[in-house]
Amino acid sequence: MPGLAFEWPETEQCPNCPCCFTELCQRGAARVKECTGCVRPEYRARVWGCPCSSRLTRGTAAWRAERLRATVRATECPLPPCVEVVLRALAQGEVSSDRQALALLRVGGFVAEPTDEVFTITELGEVYLNARSDLRFPACLEVLAVDRTARLAQVVVGAWDTNRPVPVLLDQLTDATGLAAEELPGVWLDAEANCHAQEPDDVVLTRIRIAGPLPAGFMDGESGTAVRSLAPAGGEQA
Repeated sequence: MPGLAFEWPETEQCPNCPCCFTELCQRGAARVKECTGCVRPEYRARVWGCPCSSRLTRGTAAWRAERLRATVRATECPLPPCVEVVLRALAQGEVSSDRQALALLRVGGFVAEPTDEVFTITELGEVYLNARSDLRFPACLEVLAVDRTARLAQVVVGAWDTNRPVPVLLDQLTDATGLAAEELPGVWLDAEANCHAQEPDDVVLTRIRIAGPLPAGFMDGESGTAVRSLAPAGGEQA
């Protein structure tokens, strides 16, 4: 497992947290298992909950993976209606006493229980509800580059913004396509995307697959970027 050979250097404290050293946090932020997945078992308690790699910290691999999980759950295997209605109530600032539904939502990371015992919706719960309500669109992607150290790929999503590459977990692309990391740059893919996202980090791609051959005249001569007609896909139906 990557990282198990780490020895603990006592003199390289990370400037952003009290629990790790800099190289560990850089590696942990790039891995879904966070810093705890990059150290030997005897060190895991020491780095548990490190904010530099936490799923609650925007931009980490764990954060991206959680957003993907919530989106897939919303679009492919939604919560039972009786549970989802509780989540929607919390999103409106209401209080719920349905302990069974709240317990299921808490396990899923969609709600949190502060010290006053009043459950509140989490960012992940908002991602789930947005994925349930917003339309998702077929999108043509081009992989521009991969960064093995950061475990990210930079992808142009033509249906979203041809000028701002979207960061995507490298493991998501290799798992979806069966291609090695070095084979991805220049590859065209099809996927579904939340094209109403405001920032690249907020774009979540699902149903990724290798694109079929491009038809004649498909390429935009000025930008060299693919342009496809859009049709809504997924999302909650009215």
